[in-house]
Amino acid sequence: MVFTKRLRDGVRRGRIRCSVRIWKSAHVKVGGHYPMDDGQIVVDSIVRITLADITYDLARESGFSSVEDLLQTAKHGSGNNVYLIRFHYLPPGAWDAPVWRKRHPAGRS
Repeated sequence: MVFTKRLRDGVRRGRIRCSVRIWKSAHVKVGGHYPMDDGQIVVDSIVRITLADITYDLARESGFSSVEDLLQTAKHGSGNNVYLIRFHYLPPGAWDAPVWRKRHPAGRS
């Protein structure tokens, strides 16, 4: 995932943890790691939404000043599928926490 330079500091600090993308098809997958600067973006979820779902609050959460500002950045290709991607940033050298499966009694999994 690529972020404009003005958003990268907010992503690194953990203030921006979601992004709206307009693509022909999803370019990322849940659990995927994508380089950003020296660290990595880890995708936590991806949900298909509509343009009507993009609110002022969602635009602000994504690091933009308005819905119009977000759409100017998000609408740059010929895609028309809108995705809400939630993620977290791993700084250089950091490890993502493992997801442990619960064990059932008597050792059954």
